[in-house]
Amino acid sequence: MNSEIRNLEPKALWNKFADLNAVPRPSKKEERVIAFMKDFGENLGLETLVDAVGNVIIRKPAAKGMEDRRPIVMQSHLDMVHQKNADTQFDFDTQGIEMFIDGDWVKAKGTTLGADNGLGVATIMAILESDTIEHPAIEALFTIDEETGMTGAMGLKGGLLKGKILLNLDTEEDDEIGVGCAGGIDVTATRAYKEEAVLDNYIAYKIKVKGLNGGHSGMQIHEGLGNANVIMNRLLYSVINIIKISDIDGGSLRNAIPRESVATIVFDSSKKEAFIANISAEIEHIKKEFKTTEPKLDIKFETSKAPDNMLGKELSMNLIKCIYAAHNGVYRMSADIPDLVETSNNVARVLVKDGHIKIGCLTRSSVESSKMDLANKLRSTFELIDCNVEFSGSYPGWTPNMESSILKVMRELYVKLNNEEPHVAACHAGLECGILGTNYPEMEMISFGPNIKGAHSPDERAQISSVQKFWNFVLEILKEIPKR
Repeated sequence: MNSEIRNLEPKALWNKFADLNAVPRPSKKEERVIAFMKDFGENLGLETLVDAVGNVIIRKPAAKGMEDRRPIVMQSHLDMVHQKNADTQFDFDTQGIEMFIDGDWVKAKGTTLGADNGLGVATIMAILESDTIEHPAIEALFTIDEETGMTGAMGLKGGLLKGKILLNLDTEEDDEIGVGCAGGIDVTATRAYKEEAVLDNYIAYKIKVKGLNGGHSGMQIHEGLGNANVIMNRLLYSVINIIKISDIDGGSLRNAIPRESVATIVFDSSKKEAFIANISAEIEHIKKEFKTTEPKLDIKFETSKAPDNMLGKELSMNLIKCIYAAHNGVYRMSADIPDLVETSNNVARVLVKDGHIKIGCLTRSSVESSKMDLANKLRSTFELIDCNVEFSGSYPGWTPNMESSILKVMRELYVKLNNEEPHVAACHAGLECGILGTNYPEMEMISFGPNIKGAHSPDERAQISSVQKFWNFVLEILKEIPKR
């Protein structure tokens, strides 16, 4: 089916996207895609280097007649989020993404598509390869590990780039020009516990939450989507006085809204009737609440083979209460930018197994003090059950510059091309601009991209007509880069 993708317009872009998607590129395992990009640049005869952390930089001189324009950096990240449906057989470490066309959309078969940020990478590749596109001097910056820590952007040294304007191609609405973004911090709570043996008169049930949309834990945090960890905890709370927890396995990636959770619980067989009544009532409540936003939500509970071990009664109850108290979702809206989520948290991972508890969150905010306020609130919540709480991977937000010359150019071009005003805004996602700006404070930065829906989930899809619109916009921007 990828051959159909190659015939889409603009062919230069879609062919590069198909080439890229044939290369496995999980975060933290980018060796193959780094080599792929290095070979790409060298085969074009362009100056190509790989820095100390693995970022790839390819330099292309200005097209004839464009030598007097300000040099630019075009930037996208190489890694992609790896998510698949539970019934999809796929190995992200060895297989290329299997794509298909559905109307005006390109999708993947049961997995994430990699349009985030593969379409940005492919766009830059197509421009580097072209000998007809008008453009100023370009430094193509392909960063690594954006999705799981932004370590590529963090590791990029100051002084390496000479460009004066940075075009970040990592926005997911084609009518939006991004001028700011949220920073983030990982909040991870862990503790060990002493397992207790399951008693002979106990029976076990396995509870499963699945069928949720999932999605981007920043850009979609305000949409009222279900979080599998939160829903599972509600179910456990409904029977908190009856059950003891044996294990929980919910969510996966810190930047994806959890789609699935599975828990094994045990209790005295004499309480079976009360258990079924209570949890059934809660399931009915939850499904009614989410019937619009999560129509495919599937919650099941069924008898299971009794496990050997469980948490004690007190810890089971306290863990359920603690997760209930941990904030999930929007924490504060911006007072300065209409409709912008300022601060939020995603309870991304809950793992209880073999004597260890681990709860992972990603806290985001465009205001550093608000980010740390929520992080400390979470720390305090988890410390109430004697968890060790670690803050890691902190990265700054990107402060908007509404007076930048490139914003003026892009705004005017968008109106000229589309007969309407673009939406100039900050976003509640972790773009690399904030980090890159710490070492390149004088560089003007802007972010834009085509329509991508369902990023970070197997429902990820890219709109074909929007990619064409985006491509035309990029070509016009390159022609109009201001003079030095």
